[in-house]
Amino acid sequence: MTRICMLATLLLLALPLATPAERDMDAILVKIDQLFRSSSSQSTVEMKIVTPDWERTMRMEVWSQGTEKTLIRITEPRKERGMGTLRIDREMWNYLPKVGKVIKVPPSMMTASWMGSDFTNDDLVSQISFIDDYDHDFVDVEGAEDLVCIESIPHEGVPVVWSRLVTAVTPDEYIPVWERSYDERGKLIRTMEFTEPKMFGNRKMPAVLTIIPENKDGNRTVMTYEEAVFDIELDENVFSMRNLRSP
Repeated sequence: MTRICMLATLLLLALPLATPAERDMDAILVKIDQLFRSSSSQSTVEMKIVTPDWERTMRMEVWSQGTEKTLIRITEPRKERGMGTLRIDREMWNYLPKVGKVIKVPPSMMTASWMGSDFTNDDLVSQISFIDDYDHDFVDVEGAEDLVCIESIPHEGVPVVWSRLVTAVTPDEYIPVWERSYDERGKLIRTMEFTEPKMFGNRKMPAVLTIIPENKDGNRTVMTYEEAVFDIELDENVFSMRNLRSP
């Protein structure tokens, strides 16, 4: 009996111990999924688009309601002030004040650039749940040994652009550090970096998101949250075609 107990103890000692993060996959997924989401929000954002030939900076106000509704209105520069984007479910419209027209964005344009940035229209209309629409597993990533890395594969039939995501989070607060997106051939297409975590009310989140495309040397888009409030009362008329045209 003593020999059996000693053998069992040795076997247990030989098993790799699960880290706190590995024992808490659900908590990590919830943190990632809800980081920039809430029942409602209003934020002031600066977006800087950088290419080898030119740079462009915009400021905008952003309102959201759950995952179904988003309104973005550009406030600077002056020549683009009033331009807006309204998204309701999977439908999306752009307003061009110079010509006074609302243009509906067709499904074929969902992967196109939004306002010349490295964000796509699909990034704005996506209603995908990180928790419910992907299968997840821990992975080891070279150079990220001090982070917790999770590979996410979308379920069959889920309307997403990427075939695989790898997300790295801090091991203590589970705050994202970077996310890498791959196409159906397994090729890295872009990296999104999350930096400068700060408190917005009672929520700690990265204030700066930087998208770096792999196929455009020298290009990047930097989105900086200057102000953000969450779970606030918003009038339903905020997300209307009338408000898009006439704020």
